[in-house]
Amino acid sequence: MLPKIDKLFIKKDNSTKIYPEFDYVLKFDGCSKGNPGLAGAGAVIYYHDKEIWADMFFVGEKFTNNHAEYAGLILGLQEAKQLGIKILKVEGDSQLVINQMKGTYRCQSKNLLDLYVRAKDLASEFEKIEYYHIYRKDNKRADQLSNDAVNEHLDNRYIYDDTDDDETVYLDKQNK
Repeated sequence: MLPKIDKLFIKKDNSTKIYPEFDYVLKFDGCSKGNPGLAGAGAVIYYHDKEIWADMFFVGEKFTNNHAEYAGLILGLQEAKQLGIKILKVEGDSQLVINQMKGTYRCQSKNLLDLYVRAKDLASEFEKIEYYHIYRKDNKRADQLSNDAVNEHLDNRYIYDDTDDDETVYLDKQNK
C-alpha cells in the first residue's frame, strides 16, 4: 500500500519545461562550390524567433564546406558576443561541426583545428551555450546567406558578356 500524500504539500508549477527555452538562437551555414572551391559563410541571430541580425562573407576560392561551416559559426558567435548575449542556442545543419562543438566527435583535421579552437574559445565566453543539429530545410536563411556571399563575389569579379548569341561568356574584371 502506498503512503497517503497530503495535497497541501504538493506545489503545482506550470513553468516547468521539458526542454530548455532560449531567448537567442544562432543559425549558421557554409557552402563550397567544388569542395574545395569558392566558399561562403552566413549566420543569423534570432530573438524569440524574430531575426535581429544577419551577415555573410566570402570565405575564399579554395576552401572546403567544413571550413566554410566553421567560418559561419565563428561569424555568428562573434556577433552574439558583441551583442552581449550570455545564453545561446546554436543550430546548424553540419553534423560534423555540431558534434565536434558538443564534444561527441574529436577534431582531427589539421585544416579545421585552428577554426575549431577559435570557435571553442568564443563559446567559452558564454554563460550557457548548447548545440543542436537541424535539417537543411530548417536552416534556409543561413544557407541563403552563405550562397549569396559566393554569388556576390562572382558578381563583383565577373561581368556577363552576351555578344555572341550562341555562347555565354564570363570575363574576369580583374584581367580585362
